[in-house]
Amino acid sequence: MLPQVIDNKDTRSGFGVGLLEAGQLNENIVALCADLTGSLKMDAFQKEFPNRFIQVGIAEANMIGIAAGLTIGGKIPFTGTFANFSTGRVYDQIRQSVAYSGKNVKICASHAGLTLGEDGATHQILEDIGLMKMLPGMTVINPCDYNQTKAATMAIANYEGPVYLRFGRPVVPNFWPADKAFEIGKAWKIKDGKDVSIFATGHLVWKAIEAVQILAEQGIDAELINIHTIKPLDNEAVLQSVAKTGCVVTAEEHQRNGGLGDSICQLLAFNNPKPVEMVAVNDSFGESGTPEQLMKKYGLEKENIIEACKKVIARK
Repeated sequence: MLPQVIDNKDTRSGFGVGLLEAGQLNENIVALCADLTGSLKMDAFQKEFPNRFIQVGIAEANMIGIAAGLTIGGKIPFTGTFANFSTGRVYDQIRQSVAYSGKNVKICASHAGLTLGEDGATHQILEDIGLMKMLPGMTVINPCDYNQTKAATMAIANYEGPVYLRFGRPVVPNFWPADKAFEIGKAWKIKDGKDVSIFATGHLVWKAIEAVQILAEQGIDAELINIHTIKPLDNEAVLQSVAKTGCVVTAEEHQRNGGLGDSICQLLAFNNPKPVEMVAVNDSFGESGTPEQLMKKYGLEKENIIEACKKVIARK
């Protein structure tokens, strides 16, 4: 049975609640923000733990450097700003001071992808997963809803090593069971199926659930797996599913190049090559518009997933 909508919430609020609860459990957790405390929903943590919160200001590179330094004293820093500023603006600092040094920094990034909306292409980063997954030792997590983002935030607090946690601004369906454990690197199989494997991440998971329902009405039995951890990829879950179905659709709010689809294609190329179709942004920047308008224009809707499934099944 497919999951049902519990309510509708934004994923960044899941991060804010998760950060607060993680901070209540571990006094070594500190938070740093680059002048976007309200947008990142870090204000509750700031209010409860003012001595463990650092407002860095519009100085993202400095924020990453401070965070890396705090780990030397045993602190667990969570940095917060928009995804564009969390990655592209500070890539050198992340590479040198966090990834290369293996520092226990949690890079938490809101307002990712096209669903940032009206702020336009300069803020709608669609390359961040690729940037971060290429860094040796970097864990990359892209949860699907409020509950999963909260669970992921608390899980990375107990994980030793650098992490990139990606989430968004819009209100979306919340369907991950609140009592379900979040295991880094372990995919969530939402539905068994035999005709096609759908691997979805982030906001595209709910779109994929809607697509699976329609496909079932049309006689197509799709398997759906939520890949919340893009690195390390759950190789076993992917290969087992594809061995059964023989074809793949990936769905993500990211560029085709460098995203989840690329990771799965590489895995299949080395182990079990099969036809793949990708639902993703095709080598393009975004633009200003509502999230709904942009998801439709750039082909990230349930209809696109349905079309991709039919296309890839025909290629088997």
